[in-house]
Amino acid sequence: MLAFDIITIFPGFFDGPFNCGIIRRARKSGLIRTNVHDLRDYTEDKHQTVDDRPFGGGEGMVLKPEPIFESVEKVQSPEQINVEVVVLSASGTLFSQREALRLSKAEQIILVCGRYEGIDERVIEELATSEISIGNYVVSGGEVAAAVIVDAVTRYVPGSIGNDKSVLNDSFSSPEALADRVEHPHYTRPAEYRGLRVPDVLLSGNHRAVNSWRRAASLKKTLKNRPDLLHENFLDGDEQIKGKGLESHV
Repeated sequence: MLAFDIITIFPGFFDGPFNCGIIRRARKSGLIRTNVHDLRDYTEDKHQTVDDRPFGGGEGMVLKPEPIFESVEKVQSPEQINVEVVVLSASGTLFSQREALRLSKAEQIILVCGRYEGIDERVIEELATSEISIGNYVVSGGEVAAAVIVDAVTRYVPGSIGNDKSVLNDSFSSPEALADRVEHPHYTRPAEYRGLRVPDVLLSGNHRAVNSWRRAASLKKTLKNRPDLLHENFLDGDEQIKGKGLESHV
């Protein structure tokens, strides 16, 4: 069983995300365990202070090291060998599908939710195995990021979704060269709606033609939405034209 322990000053945030969809099913099936810990429970003063002004001046407040050290040391299981301590921060390494897969191999993942201007750097230097950001933007705290990571990692836990193989075909997950592309477009019934038709190739029953279309459609959509993902090393000879002529195939 993969154990998630989340350390936060807003434990109620997770009542919704952890009781829906894949995470809820994985919890009920005993595939994962989620424990949410209130950082204020690990303070020692009567006001349960978790933050203070930054040394050197500046705006905002910084989460203090003492309660975080105490909480991580308390929740870390002595029985687990492979433990990840992840600090969620706008300054961290960008989260990716590869990182989700790597984290899924752990026995316990402790997620420390940042707040305010950040976390005392000594926590990151001494406790964290990684510092992660979910994107090039700022949200109010690490709780949103923690929910994203728990969901993404849980998908790799065998049995958490109906068809384990479908995870391999998600965007950024293909074991082939498509690992650095978004997934191809999807269509379902009806075949025509308001004059909009599903591409004929998907109705042809020709699996080779369908696979060829999907590969070209994936590349076209990546070029449109995420050109930053593409590198020539991931394209075969024809695709190195970087989209020219794709319209005839897609």
